[in-house]
Amino acid sequence: MVRFKNRWLLVEFIPISQTNTPIKPGSSQLDGKIIWNALKQSVLSNFGDTGWGAVGLSLTVKYYSPMTNVCIIRVAREHHKIAWGALTMLTVIDGLRYIPNVVHLSGTIKHAQLAAIAHNREVVARYRTLAKTPAAYQDSYDTYLETSTQEIEALQD
Repeated sequence: MVRFKNRWLLVEFIPISQTNTPIKPGSSQLDGKIIWNALKQSVLSNFGDTGWGAVGLSLTVKYYSPMTNVCIIRVAREHHKIAWGALTMLTVIDGLRYIPNVVHLSGTIKHAQLAAIAHNREVVARYRTLAKTPAAYQDSYDTYLETSTQEIEALQD
C-alpha cells in the first residue's frame, strides 16, 4: 500500500486597506471556501488546466482563522510548488486586496499545527502591542488563543 504524501502550507493573508484607516482584527469576510475558490482561479489563470489537474484533487483548506487571517492548506507533495506559486500570485480575494504570506511549509500536519499555534501567539502579541496592553492583561485574546489552539489540535489528516 502506498501512502499519499502531502505538504502543508501555513499562510497568513495580510489585508491591504484601500483607505488610510487601520484594519481591525477579526473584520475579515474570508472563509475556507472563498480562499479555495480564489486559489483555484489563481492556479487556472497562471498554470492553466494542466496546473489545476495536478493540484485540484489534493488541494484543501483545512483551517482558517478570521481573527488572525491564518490558513492551513493541504496539497500533494509532488505539486506543492504550483499551489505555492498560485498563492504568491494571488492579490485579490472576493474583491478585497490581500498579500498572502507563506509562513511555514511542512510535511506533516503536526508540524503545521505547531507552527500555526506559535504564529497565532505572535499575531496576538502584535495586537496587544498595538493596543498598548501589558502581557499579563486578561482580554478576549486569551479565550481566542485557547479556542484556536483546540481547533488546530483537533485537525485530522
